[in-house]
Amino acid sequence: MTARLDNLQAALQAALGDKIQTFKRERGEITITVTAGDYLAVARSLRDTAALKFEQLIDLCGLDYSSYKDRPWDGPRYCIVSHLLSVSHNWRVRLKVFAPDDAVPVVASLTELWSSADWFEREAFDMVGVIFDGHNDLRRILTDYGFIGHPLRKDFPAVGHVEMRYDPEQKRVIYEPVTIEQREITPRIIREDNYGGLH
Repeated sequence: MTARLDNLQAALQAALGDKIQTFKRERGEITITVTAGDYLAVARSLRDTAALKFEQLIDLCGLDYSSYKDRPWDGPRYCIVSHLLSVSHNWRVRLKVFAPDDAVPVVASLTELWSSADWFEREAFDMVGVIFDGHNDLRRILTDYGFIGHPLRKDFPAVGHVEMRYDPEQKRVIYEPVTIEQREITPRIIREDNYGGLH
């Protein structure tokens, strides 16, 4: 395992050089972080360089770093993390990129390189609100099209904003402000000595 990681590290550094902003090697995995400006070019190099040959994008997700590890985060807020697999070389790499603008987080789409990025990017857009420049069908995939907000942002209210229900009188789906009744939950305590036949 160590020799394979050594080979992968050398191949990454040779192919990408100073485009690698940070390089981490821990727990038997390699993570590289690149700038948003280099993201698409680096991804293309990871796929097309014969010494790397990452043929498959196996996962992509969006993260909100606004309070990373329960502490204030000093840096861009929104991150996209991609996991790439090389079947030819039998190795993996994690590619990270931070959107440079927290107000309107935008990074390049990887759909032109890996078709599997399509729904992953739609999910990251829907849940975290990152916009993927170049994605040809960027719309919500898990929430309703009229949904307001992005549920995996750390400032999204735990109870949401509105609830959706079917109204039989109007014969359509309607939206209403969320209403949650506060109630006190007291656990049931059993004090019988022989409860359940135990003595």
